[in-house]
Amino acid sequence: MHRLRDGLRGPARAVAVLSLTEILAWGILIYPPVLTAPHIAAAHGWSVAFCMAGLSVALIVSGLLSPTACGLIDRHGGNPVMSLGALAGALGLVGIAVADHPALYLACWILIGAGMSTTLYDPAFATLTRIFGAGSRRQITFVTFAGGFASTVGWPATHLLLEHVGWRGTYLVFAAVLALVVAPLHAFALPRGGFAADKPAASSQVAANAATYLTPSGAPFLLLAAAFAVHAFLLSGVTSNLLAMLERSGIPAATVVTIGALFGPSQVLARLGDFALAGRTTPLWVARTAITVMLAAFVLMALAGVSTPVAAVFAMMFGAANGVMTIARGALPLTLFGPVGYGRVIGRVARPALTLQALAPFTVAAALERLSVGAVLELGALGALLGLICFAMIRAPRIAEA
Repeated sequence: MHRLRDGLRGPARAVAVLSLTEILAWGILIYPPVLTAPHIAAAHGWSVAFCMAGLSVALIVSGLLSPTACGLIDRHGGNPVMSLGALAGALGLVGIAVADHPALYLACWILIGAGMSTTLYDPAFATLTRIFGAGSRRQITFVTFAGGFASTVGWPATHLLLEHVGWRGTYLVFAAVLALVVAPLHAFALPRGGFAADKPAASSQVAANAATYLTPSGAPFLLLAAAFAVHAFLLSGVTSNLLAMLERSGIPAATVVTIGALFGPSQVLARLGDFALAGRTTPLWVARTAITVMLAAFVLMALAGVSTPVAAVFAMMFGAANGVMTIARGALPLTLFGPVGYGRVIGRVARPALTLQALAPFTVAAALERLSVGAVLELGALGALLGLICFAMIRAPRIAEA
């Protein structure tokens, strides 16, 4: 009981706060468009593709702003940055509910993109690292473990709200949650100190180890950014097109939905496993293993053909790989480049990843129109192999191997 109370009063409170707000932010900003876009298109006479393009605009804006947003967290902490970001996202959602012109609609998604850059995983990782320093891997793992339930909350909540209050009411409710729940939690419940400011011994240790970490530039940084960008492209391309690809291969729609549902639990279970083994593995090993599993999943379905059992195994392997890759995206830059200036580093890593994530759904959909499913799977395997090569070429600094 005392440990729980101390945790809620001390820096560990950040884990509880961000675990909740990441579920809400992902569930509100990322997952609803696939369900709301058809309703918006019908109401305005726009195409569903145009309505979904708003999400792509937001992801690109988020990638462009991430280095600045996470750099501000380095200097000022997550309280002001993440709370203002939640308010920007809320304003964008209100705008979608009332926008009746295509340009205004896209402008609202620009605001939502600003909200994404300051409320999703990268700013959460930057906030945790500012609080806990080089030892924040377990905190990052726990927050991503909780965030894995965002789709479990986001899609059912969106579906329920659409039935009872319509798509406009849905966006207004979500805006209220961001403004009245997420923003205040970020502003007032997140711990305000930083590891260097509050812990002189930790600060001295960071200074002693500064020369041991890699410089966030040159080949190591480019390899890291390229590897995570490849992963983001594969993840976005597969998750947005997997169901259509399986239906095209002759699997019944009801079975396809069941297969798709395996992705989330596999992701969460893999994160739970990483949480249990965090002291025995390094983030670089985790990243290499995850991209290898992803490569094996593509090779399996390309060679064995698309069938219900193979597709189910593919979904579980792909989900598990992504589950721990998300953790590696937060922990590996910390391992390689250290906690000082971490926010700006992870923001720079996020920029190409979010851009490719935004472009992947259209690129993969176009490839499926022109190529066979098997050929697209082979291209996916080549992409995963490229990511593996990038991770394999990275050499961790001595301090990460100690």
